Amino acid sequence: MNVAILHLEDNVFDAHRIERVLVKDGWEVIAQVVKTGSEYISAIERGGFDLIVSENGVGGFSGRSAFEIAHQKYPKVPFIFVSGNVNEKEAAAYLRMGALEYISKEQLWRLPFIARYALERFSCQQLEHYNQAMELLVTVVQELSLARSLDEITAIVRRAARELTGADGATFVLREGNMCYYAEENAIQPLWKGRRFPIDICMGGWCMLNQQQAIIEDVYGDERIPIEAYEPTFIKSLVMVPIRKEAPIGAIGNYWAEKHAPTPKEVHLIQALADSTSVAMENVQVYSELEQRVRQRTSELEAANQELEAFSYTISHDLRSPLRSIIGFSELLQMKYNNQLDEQAKQYLNRVSTSAKGINTQIDAMLSLHKLTQVELKRETVDLSGIAQEILSHLKAVEANRQVETHVAQGLTVNGDPVLLRVMLENLLSNAWKYSAKVEQPRIEFGVTKESDGSSVFYVRDNGAGFDMKRADKLFRPFQRLHSDNEFPGTGVGLASVQRIIHKHKGRIWVEAAVGQGATFYFTIE
Repeated sequence: MNVAILHLEDNVFDAHRIERVLVKDGWEVIAQVVKTGSEYISAIERGGFDLIVSENGVGGFSGRSAFEIAHQKYPKVPFIFVSGNVNEKEAAAYLRMGALEYISKEQLWRLPFIARYALERFSCQQLEHYNQAMELLVTVVQELSLARSLDEITAIVRRAARELTGADGATFVLREGNMCYYAEENAIQPLWKGRRFPIDICMGGWCMLNQQQAIIEDVYGDERIPIEAYEPTFIKSLVMVPIRKEAPIGAIGNYWAEKHAPTPKEVHLIQALADSTSVAMENVQVYSELEQRVRQRTSELEAANQELEAFSYTISHDLRSPLRSIIGFSELLQMKYNNQLDEQAKQYLNRVSTSAKGINTQIDAMLSLHKLTQVELKRETVDLSGIAQEILSHLKAVEANRQVETHVAQGLTVNGDPVLLRVMLENLLSNAWKYSAKVEQPRIEFGVTKESDGSSVFYVRDNGAGFDMKRADKLFRPFQRLHSDNEFPGTGVGLASVQRIIHKHKGRIWVEAAVGQGATFYFTIE
């Protein structure tokens, strides 16, 4: 076992005897032997030992004084009296004060056992404290990960910074340009909460400017300390660590009311808290920017929707009014003056009427497409098979002269909006009906297949005109058509409507086709 011992002993021979007893028992001893009270006090100030062994008194400096000084400075370091003058009454008093043991120099064989027990217990206590601190740190990191404002972060750090090390005080410092802002504190006495200092005259600023930790056992013996700021406080020792190693944005400080040699584990805990705080502060900034973007985007969408509503009103009222006049007067001319017009005039008038009616149909299609973006989904169980069968039966009734083979898979249901899903199927099946009109043996099929993950993919298939897949990117764009009006008339908004309905249901739609070999539209509903 390795051990650093502070040994108060004015007898060199006895000091060697005590050291040899420990070495013989397998210890690796680093002994600092002091012979006077002043040497002892200086050694206590320097620290760096695991065990204190003391004679009952040396040169007018009592063992009681030695114990009291050590216990005040290092209450957890084991203290053992080893003396040639054993007074049972005095020994009992020392034990009541908190000394670990009082051993006679005639019984040095007891020392290794007692020292080993003391150090192992002290080590276990340290380990237990460190484990508790690590558990607290894990909890704090989780809390910081959920923080969404600087105030939340400040409240978390205020509590944790002091609890992690058991310090007498802690501060949370933020950088504001060339100033340090002491945003929060938790201490046995007030420090500097709410105050601002130039970055080059405070320890928080030193950490940020130098991008490193400050570990100071004696604040009055370190030239970096602004004495005038520290004199009114209780602080004797401190640790200050930067928040973020590169371009620090703040610092966290721990303070002790008595001189304290901060351990590497204590510094590690404070730095871990600072690193987690850095991540939390960056997350808050990201969330703030995202919220700002969302607000801006929402405002833009609201403005765009208002413009769309105004545009919809203009189309619905301002354009329809002259169109109604054109259509109405065209029909009136045809009714009253048809016999007075030559063939060319009749043809011109018919074109005017047909074009006006075509524009009116396009307006209806545009308004219908716009309404799809505004409607709210009302989900329920929808029988797709039943809807498809109704649509195909209607198409057959309207064109009873056509012989079309149809097949609808039974039992296909989804959770969705029944009105919108009917519109979607009407468009897909009507397209299949229309584009298979010039095929000798037309066939239309509505069914389902499965993807590798087991999810359902529905499809509408026909063996009609089909199209070149190189042009498929235009298929779902409003008013984009892959066939001429003379060949297959239409408005060009049917498939755009289908896509919007599918997307409203969080689904996907795609197509496979070939010229003269029909087309298959696949879609999913989430």
